[in-house]
Amino acid sequence: MDSGISNNSALHEVLNTLEVERKKIAETYKTTYILFGLAIVFMIIGLLIRFPTLGFLGFAVSAITGIVMHFRIGDDVKKYKMAYKTNVVGSALKNINESLTITPQSGLPEYEFRSSELFTTESDRYKTQDLISGTNDKTSFWFAEVHAEYKTETSTKNGTRTNWHTIFKGIVFVADFNKNFNVSTVVRPKGFGEAFGSWFSKNVFSFGNTDVIELENIDFSNKFVTYSSNQIEARYILTPAMMERILDLNGKCDETISVSFIHSKMYIAFPLSENYFEAPIHSSLLDPDLLSGDHSIVKFMHDIVHELDLNTRIWGKE
Repeated sequence: MDSGISNNSALHEVLNTLEVERKKIAETYKTTYILFGLAIVFMIIGLLIRFPTLGFLGFAVSAITGIVMHFRIGDDVKKYKMAYKTNVVGSALKNINESLTITPQSGLPEYEFRSSELFTTESDRYKTQDLISGTNDKTSFWFAEVHAEYKTETSTKNGTRTNWHTIFKGIVFVADFNKNFNVSTVVRPKGFGEAFGSWFSKNVFSFGNTDVIELENIDFSNKFVTYSSNQIEARYILTPAMMERILDLNGKCDETISVSFIHSKMYIAFPLSENYFEAPIHSSLLDPDLLSGDHSIVKFMHDIVHELDLNTRIWGKE
């Protein structure tokens, strides 16, 4: 998919400048790897010739030099990555929609992740980044990468060990649905709760008197379970056309999505293992396919507004 690099001279100039910086960083990393390798070689040679002092000195000098170089380049790496997201990804977004912006150090606030009701497990560790926002015709939308985890503790001979488990890793998409819902309506993958076993059953959030809504679309009911405390509103939202659109959208994803309608917003969680919008270190920025993956995911999110027909304002906000 064309990400607009070939027709953007200003972006080419930015990429050429950043490529110089990338090569410097890559060479520094390569040197540190060589130094760490030499450190091990010195130690092995020292032991083989039964001169451990020489081996230790060689190991220490090489390892310390490598560590110092690695830490010194740290600030340059942060600046390079930030410049890439702001100037390269930010510029490429304009080829999809002029309104699109990226804020690398922002994301989806944890309170909004919780209030989406897409997940019933409380997170003990929450990370988010790369907030992208914009408008598609009449509809405002935004999305960000999210990694939420919970922890369990197990006893060992040496004390307690903390184990981290992923609740969700991927992208959470939010759109203005132009309707102030009276209650929450949540659509989750079938079998969602069983994945957490007994721990899950003890750590659920309470959302009031929520019922499972039986819907007429058999394919939809085979794929999802719908929860709401208002049958009428849930059916008003999940029209036959909307259910078909959600099924079509889900069919384009590798893993089953989750959807919720809360207050005046629609939330969609896309489980993804890939980390998007990251600057390459060991491959060239001048690769014509550099932004193809990032461009595809943003275009996909942008087109959800049309996929789900969110610009058709069948309601007004009350």
